[in-house]
Amino acid sequence: MEVVTQKSTRTNLKPRKSMSPWAIARRKFVRNKLAMVSLCFLMFIAIISFLAPHITTQDITRVNISQMSLEPSSDHWLGTDKSGRDVFTRLLYGGRISLFVGISCTLIVIFIGTVIGAIAGYFGGFVDGILMRFTDFILNFPVLVFVIVLNTIFFGKANGVWVLIVVIGALYWGGIARVVRSKVLAEKENEYVLAAVSIGSSPAKVIIKHLLPNVLSTIIVQATLTFATMIIIESALSYLGFGVPQEVPSWGNMLSFANEPDVLQSKPWMWMPPALAITLTILSINFIGEGIKDALNPKSRR
Repeated sequence: MEVVTQKSTRTNLKPRKSMSPWAIARRKFVRNKLAMVSLCFLMFIAIISFLAPHITTQDITRVNISQMSLEPSSDHWLGTDKSGRDVFTRLLYGGRISLFVGISCTLIVIFIGTVIGAIAGYFGGFVDGILMRFTDFILNFPVLVFVIVLNTIFFGKANGVWVLIVVIGALYWGGIARVVRSKVLAEKENEYVLAAVSIGSSPAKVIIKHLLPNVLSTIIVQATLTFATMIIIESALSYLGFGVPQEVPSWGNMLSFANEPDVLQSKPWMWMPPALAITLTILSINFIGEGIKDALNPKSRR
């Protein structure tokens, strides 16, 4: 009877279903408390920024001389600036512009860098040499000077934001291309790639269906770090007056009030909110990136 019981027990036991690498990474990321708090904060900032028209009814462009430089109150939660505009309203609308510029630039950078790096790494030889020399030129190109010149030409025009996005996105992909190229060079020597080539798969199919999915984790990590960098660049250029046009609210434009000693010393409500928003957003993105990097690292899985 004991033998029968043991056999029936063993028969009822089912093998544990193995988890995919992406499932393991997702579980590990969820268990990273700092990364999850940062993700929730970033989502909160994005939601309230893009829902700004439904949260506040203040006019972001109206100049009200009678309400210039008012301290925070029940009518103006974060006070008003030197033109009488509500700081809280401009903070929300400024988040829309800063996040939009950061996301748009990141998408352009990741797309161009991934395409150039994948082609260079897969084909190698002459193609690799030409593309990498072009990448070296991009890396050594004075991007900020070029952005400042173009924004001076298009200053005050409606397409100023798009000029900023296109120029930054088109000239900051060099680092991503090098990272993707190195990963593709390592992956293309594996047997699954050689098997795909041997059965007549086209280079485009091998790159898209076989190589890029195996470099996707690296691309995701690089995208988070690039996102933070793009927000910093936009804020710095806008702070200096060469980024987003002054009539368009952004965190960098709001921070430019700190150039005046009087505002810096006695009117912190004008520049502290955008400064805290930029700092906390960048920290959140970096913590999320570190969490993704740790979650996708095979050596740290259990």
